Amino acid sequence: MTVGVLFGGPTPEHDVSILTGLQALRELQGHSDAVGIYWTKTNLFYSVPGDVEAESFLGGLPKGSSALDLRVRDQGGFYLTGRRERRLELDAVLLATHGGPGEDGSLQGTLDLAGVPYSGPTAAGAALGMDKWAFGAAMAAAGLATLPRALLSHETTELAFAGPYILKPRFGGSSIGIDVVADLTTARARLDANSHFGLGCVVEPFRDDLFDVQIALRTFPSLSLSAIEKPLRRSSAAEILDYRDKYVGGEGMVSAPRELPAHLAPGHADLIGDYTRTIARVASVRGVARVDFLANDQELFVNEINTIPGSLAKYLFISPPLSFAELLSDLIAEAIERPAHLFSAAGADGLVLRSAGSIASKLA
Repeated sequence: MTVGVLFGGPTPEHDVSILTGLQALRELQGHSDAVGIYWTKTNLFYSVPGDVEAESFLGGLPKGSSALDLRVRDQGGFYLTGRRERRLELDAVLLATHGGPGEDGSLQGTLDLAGVPYSGPTAAGAALGMDKWAFGAAMAAAGLATLPRALLSHETTELAFAGPYILKPRFGGSSIGIDVVADLTTARARLDANSHFGLGCVVEPFRDDLFDVQIALRTFPSLSLSAIEKPLRRSSAAEILDYRDKYVGGEGMVSAPRELPAHLAPGHADLIGDYTRTIARVASVRGVARVDFLANDQELFVNEINTIPGSLAKYLFISPPLSFAELLSDLIAEAIERPAHLFSAAGADGLVLRSAGSIASKLA
């Protein structure tokens, strides 16, 4: 079996994606043929040597890289270009693409059209997970507790909840571009100052009495949940769990400080489990995902979902223990056995075309 491990991409989470991808690539090399596929910040694809290190990407392309084309048509897939053009014969592609087009459905839709089996969310599931406004609305409609949310624009003159406020990119990761502000005037001013709000901004009440709680789930061979963790902030003065807390430690999420398993108020663990199973169904989760909650001793709220989590959440599956090799093997098996999308032209039988008449008559 030959598996491509795809990582990088034109996203603020590019560097973290490289770490996750290299972790998976190393693990897979001991069990199957694995090909590293690097997606550059400028939207190009390259195959990279299997022994490449993270620091090799600091200067651009690692030595020994070869250009690839991703083609969407009959016999689509990744092609080595140059004098001896050939198609990479991949049984599946493992996605380690955090944020941006690698996690919002763009890449998933392209791979669907190319006929390439891949791990992780479907195009629809990825799009829902990336849209904080739509995901929050879906959770509220399913009866799950969420903090109130609103879309923020320059025309917003009042909110249904009091400040202070936390501002989040509508389409973005869980920690990049987050702002905490005291009032609505400052919030509107941040729309122009924060480049991450270019495609929309979600505003919520900022509750400093709430802390982060996270759980992972995987959907193959059957739905199963991880242990629950409480991520810890590197600084007690920090208002939120930020990008540095999660990723700056050398191994991505693996080295982030945490309380695992988390010490929770009575009943919270069971409620988190119930909520997570509902989320898996409502959000059409596929692969491995991490669900983030906000909690205190009395309350629990669904915050957001990360459909391709850092380090593929391997560090959370401790009870029962799950090896990284088995986690990756199951992701690849799901990619092959349960395709993310199956196109169908059923119903396109020519009846409408036969009865259409002339186009000119319809334009008159």
